[in-house]
Amino acid sequence: MLIALDMDGTLLNEDGEISRENKEAILQAQRLGHTVIIATGRSYMDAERQLRLADLECPVVSLNGAVVTLPDGTLAASTPLNKEDIIPALRWMNEIPELYYEVYTEDNVYVELDKRVRLEKLSALKEDEVPEEVGWLLKAMIDQQFQQAAVTYVESMEDIWSKEENLIYKTLAFSLNRELLKEASTRFAAIPGLIITASHVNNIEINHKDANKGNGVKLMAEHYGIPAAQIAVMGDSYNDLPMFEIAGYRIAMENAAPILKETADFITLSNSEHGVAAGLRHLLDKQ
Repeated sequence: MLIALDMDGTLLNEDGEISRENKEAILQAQRLGHTVIIATGRSYMDAERQLRLADLECPVVSLNGAVVTLPDGTLAASTPLNKEDIIPALRWMNEIPELYYEVYTEDNVYVELDKRVRLEKLSALKEDEVPEEVGWLLKAMIDQQFQQAAVTYVESMEDIWSKEENLIYKTLAFSLNRELLKEASTRFAAIPGLIITASHVNNIEINHKDANKGNGVKLMAEHYGIPAAQIAVMGDSYNDLPMFEIAGYRIAMENAAPILKETADFITLSNSEHGVAAGLRHLLDKQ
């Protein structure tokens, strides 16, 4: 069986770490001959760092499926965006103070320094200054951004776009202003060959149309000769839906978005309660 695990909100707890319970459950699944992979929106370097800290080795589908990497570091698939197509939309976001965004290359995350400063100001807002329904999301987004291992702050994104060797695999935009976010989504949707997903209601993630977790997980299963019926997936967010669609068995976290719970075969505990360990025990007991 191939078991694909999302990271944020799934494998990682609220401190951005892989708990001992989750680690032991993964090792047990591997000892029994199952292939456990990571399917994440994070960069490969960031995902691999989390695994290394927990003394785990797993293949990684990163950047929402744009990069597929085997355990020995071999690149199995790479699906970057066309920079020339997306730069006008990125430049537009650059001029909007309320839109925070990141640009992902294969091994780094780039953020304009001014955007970082604005995010820090958001993090300093008092509870009564933030809409109640997005307060938890704001904290989660800021915590995740500050936890990322490979973030480089630059004075100008133009320096990144202009370098031919810099391939862009994903961009993420975040805002408390959903109308602005909707406009950003509309601008990117008008560009051919893109897919727009979200990991939360206040962000959007832009990848190549062929780069999604479903395609990445399917490619990994084909590499290991595992049929679709033997693919199990575990996740919590909207960008996990593509891998839910191709899996033979779907597990949603207790903290998952409602649509994932509706399509899940099983709902495990939350990520703060070692839900991956509980989900893996459930899977192994079914064998």
